[in-house]
Amino acid sequence: MDKQQTYDYLDTHGVSYEATEHAAVYNMAELETVELPYPDRDAKNLFVRDDKKRAYYLITAMGDKRVDLKAFRQRHGTRALSFASADDLRSIMGLEPGSVTPLGLLNDEGRKVTLFLDADFAGGIIGVHPNDNTATVWMQAADLVRIIEDHGNEVRVVEL
Repeated sequence: MDKQQTYDYLDTHGVSYEATEHAAVYNMAELETVELPYPDRDAKNLFVRDDKKRAYYLITAMGDKRVDLKAFRQRHGTRALSFASADDLRSIMGLEPGSVTPLGLLNDEGRKVTLFLDADFAGGIIGVHPNDNTATVWMQAADLVRIIEDHGNEVRVVEL
């Protein structure tokens, strides 16, 4: 699903959203140079896997939070975690590095990835890429959870 297909999917599934087009950004530092309507609601996404490559997780946190993978592992009972490879990202979610987003789970045909969503987004807006790092889509976090769960991926809303 590319950017336009993602917008079409959101429209078809009754998700109200606002899109902000911008220059390509590849990390949170570059995003700071972009003028965003809700800068405090932008998400940082970490695509990780366990040490046996059996379990994949997308950790979506508030952009200014640091995620300690060792503490995350202990809190959520996972095996040792490391960042998934660019090849894993492409083969599982059809995304390129720098474009990681929960909306990429809509490309996860095997439903391999569990989304861990920062509880600080609950009840409010979240900003994520529409499977392309040249835009940010702003929507209610509850709508994001609904469409990911409807797709068949597990979603856990957790304190990070």
